[in-house]
Amino acid sequence: MRKFGYRIIDLLVDHFADIEGEPVGAKRNPGELIPLFDNDPPETGRDLNDLLAQLEHDVLPNNLHVDHPRFFAFVPGPNNFVSTMGDALAAGFNVFNGTWLGGSAAAAVELGVVRWLGRVCGFPDTAGGLFVSGGSMANLTALVAARNALLHDRIGGARVYFSDQTHSSVERALQVIGFSREQMRKLPSDENFRLSVETLREAIATDRAKGLRPFCIVANAGTTNTGAIDPLLELGDVAGAEKMWLHLDGAFGAAAILSERGRAVLQGIERADSISLDPHKWLFQSFECGCVLVKDVALLKSAFQIKPDYLRDVHRNAEEFNPGDHGVQLTRSFRALKVWLSLQAFGLTAFREAITRGFELAEIAERELRARRSWEILSPAQMATVCFRFGDRDDVQTQLVDRMMRDGYALLTSTTLRGVASLRLCTINPRTTEQDIIETIERLDQFARQL
Repeated sequence: MRKFGYRIIDLLVDHFADIEGEPVGAKRNPGELIPLFDNDPPETGRDLNDLLAQLEHDVLPNNLHVDHPRFFAFVPGPNNFVSTMGDALAAGFNVFNGTWLGGSAAAAVELGVVRWLGRVCGFPDTAGGLFVSGGSMANLTALVAARNALLHDRIGGARVYFSDQTHSSVERALQVIGFSREQMRKLPSDENFRLSVETLREAIATDRAKGLRPFCIVANAGTTNTGAIDPLLELGDVAGAEKMWLHLDGAFGAAAILSERGRAVLQGIERADSISLDPHKWLFQSFECGCVLVKDVALLKSAFQIKPDYLRDVHRNAEEFNPGDHGVQLTRSFRALKVWLSLQAFGLTAFREAITRGFELAEIAERELRARRSWEILSPAQMATVCFRFGDRDDVQTQLVDRMMRDGYALLTSTTLRGVASLRLCTINPRTTEQDIIETIERLDQFARQL
């Protein structure tokens, strides 16, 4: 066990120490990779060293390295070594984090970290929540709580409002919990890719006049496309006046509130009834690590708690916190451990500086692009995200993504903004250097002119 474990630790240390000198990752052809693993396991076990050698050759190199300092695609996953070791401890001791009876210390750690996150977001002492797999499950959990609290799970005629920049996980969550497409009002965003308060008010008034039941507004705190933040203060006013639930999808951007720049752009976050937040993004944790926060944690419990006979020993003491009563999962891993461990090991100052660095790197990228001809900024740097394009042909943007993938130095992805293809950089990795940004833009510029 020690020999095998030390080899794995050596691999991890080499990965963290040397990753900036490695390619940003690879995407292999399905016809090459699938046959390597599409077979039955052996009747007798294989040597662990041989298995590790296969992993080094066939698995580890053939993925995109989302923690690479020049991985700017989608939303990067810049984890840290302390978080990785937290996962190893949680898995090795196989901590059950579903009930206080099964894991009282694990429940206490999760409760403490979640309450701290609630305070950071300006929530009252009544707030609480859970660690979940990611933003998708956080959004679903919050929307179930909203459905139960405001509609008593009777969804006939109910309407949910969000912008066309909202993450697809919101639509998927609504679909899973019973809402039809007609009940989802996807509204056009404004010129800054934000939910328009005026358009929202008109939609709510129109639906009320038809006898429908507007009950929830989903706002964005850092859209995946552009990093846009919806007008949270004004949306809080609308939700309050209309007696509607305000859910904030902050899976990408809500954690930025730890920094001074984040607090400035996230004013009004405390107006939300619920928030999704992904520590595996801007809090630099290993996958999977999402979080849902609800202003009144009792609403989570009323939406999810079921007391089966076989858990009669779990529910004897009302003072005990049972995470499984507040969400979908009963069997849960100890996700809170790596978050707590990282926060304690590095301290909040390090996190604040790292988040601020993300803002600055996107602004450096925008500066470099504006200094070169034929590049157009479609959405200026905000929330560590900048969107741009070269020339006026959509196919060129796609070809540039493919060219960067083949080059291996850095990676970005494309999206569509107002009907045109756009390239985008997301710069939340604190290990990214200014020279990484400059060299990436220089290569992009060279490839664009070759095309």
